[in-house]
Amino acid sequence: MPTLGWIGILLVAVIATAVVCIILTRRSIEGRNAQTIGSAETKAREIIDEALKTAESEKRETALKAKEDAIRIKNEVDKEVKERRAEVQKSERRIQQKEESIDKKTEALERREASLSAKEESLRQMQEDVSKLNEQRVQELERISGLTSEQAKEYLLKIVEDDVRHQEALMIKEMENRAKEEADKRAKEIVVTAIQRYAADNVSESTISVVQLPSDDMKGRIIGREGRNIRTLETMTGVELIVDDTPEAVVLSAFDPVRREVARIALEKLIVDGRIHPAKIEEMVEKAQKEVDQTIKEEGEAAVLEVGVHGLNNELVKLLGRMKYRTSYGQNVLRHSVEVAQLSGLMAAELGLDVKLAKRAGLLHDIGKAVDHEMEGSHVQLGADLCRKYKENPVVINSVESHHGDTEPTSLIACIVQAADAISAARPGARRETLDIYTNRLKQLEEITNNFKGVEKSFAIQAGREVRVMVAPEQISDTDMVLLARDIAKQIEAEMKYPGQIKVNVIRESRVTDYAK
Repeated sequence: MPTLGWIGILLVAVIATAVVCIILTRRSIEGRNAQTIGSAETKAREIIDEALKTAESEKRETALKAKEDAIRIKNEVDKEVKERRAEVQKSERRIQQKEESIDKKTEALERREASLSAKEESLRQMQEDVSKLNEQRVQELERISGLTSEQAKEYLLKIVEDDVRHQEALMIKEMENRAKEEADKRAKEIVVTAIQRYAADNVSESTISVVQLPSDDMKGRIIGREGRNIRTLETMTGVELIVDDTPEAVVLSAFDPVRREVARIALEKLIVDGRIHPAKIEEMVEKAQKEVDQTIKEEGEAAVLEVGVHGLNNELVKLLGRMKYRTSYGQNVLRHSVEVAQLSGLMAAELGLDVKLAKRAGLLHDIGKAVDHEMEGSHVQLGADLCRKYKENPVVINSVESHHGDTEPTSLIACIVQAADAISAARPGARRETLDIYTNRLKQLEEITNNFKGVEKSFAIQAGREVRVMVAPEQISDTDMVLLARDIAKQIEAEMKYPGQIKVNVIRESRVTDYAK
């Protein structure tokens, strides 16, 4: 029992101790919580105060910035207003100046209209005065001459009629002279008919050829190291190569067209092949030579076929083909020979002679020019020797010998070949010398007409067979045109030499211009 009592006391003591601990712990916790809450409230008040200060500062900064922006915008607006105001003032000044200018022009136009009206009135008065003076002049002339105006007209018509009769007499005399020269006229008709029936192309020949290059780099390859390629090509062909500043081009210069053609073909083949060295150059030159030989043969056969001459020796055909590369005063000799053959055939047909023989003689008349640069002697003698060598007709041989008057012609065909050769060489533009004479004659014709008073400009047309003269309408009247045309024709007859006749065409043009405003 005493043990149970102690146990009860211990339990009571433990429970009391626990209660006291719990009470003390709760008070401690409540004290700490109260302290924490007070610290949090203090911190919260500090944060709120700091936020209020920051907000107040930002508010002041925002207000200052807004004021600055307002001041800047105001300044910009003021500046723009000033600029606009200055532009408006400038526009107003320009408008004012234009108005002043328009006012001045209006005043000037009014003064000009007034002046024109006064001039018109003065002109009308002058016309009336001129009409009165003209009537007085006619009356005075009638009084002095004792003739009425109708009688004066009859007298003038009689003078004109006498002049016309004089011109008629001159025409009759000219017709009589033509009748006396009927044989010459017939010959001219034959020549003109032949020329009209034959139309030939005219190509001016030159002594150079131009080979186009794909690029300027090719020039260095053509020249080669230390110039060995260009020396080889010049030695093999006998042609001078000119490599200058001309872009993408090389010039071949030689008076022998055959060599120049060989060099051109060989150089073009080398450019296409791309391998340019002495061995390749020799190979290409040989190929080009064969190609030119083939072309010569084909050109000779084509010329023979074009003319219609058959039975020529093959060597003569080749010599004809060589003449494709031969020129005389800039005229291609092969085309010249074909033209002479055609003209000879036409004139032989007009005279009833052997057309084929005439064509044969005309085609071979310059055959000596194919070899005259290789053999001694004139082309006439060389051509005759070649024709004898290949057993040509004696008429053909005589035509070759006599076409330049070295020997006397023994047949009409030889005379025809002479005439056809002269016609072909003397055509305007056929040869360089003839072309110079032709252009000088046209120039002289225009200079003669331009020297007359009242002529504004003149044009020689129709190969010099007509001249058109433009006259100033205020200086030359319709009646004066007749006299001017006659004076120009007489001046041309006195100062120039020309075949046939020249038509003088005087043109007067009047223009009236006005403007719609």
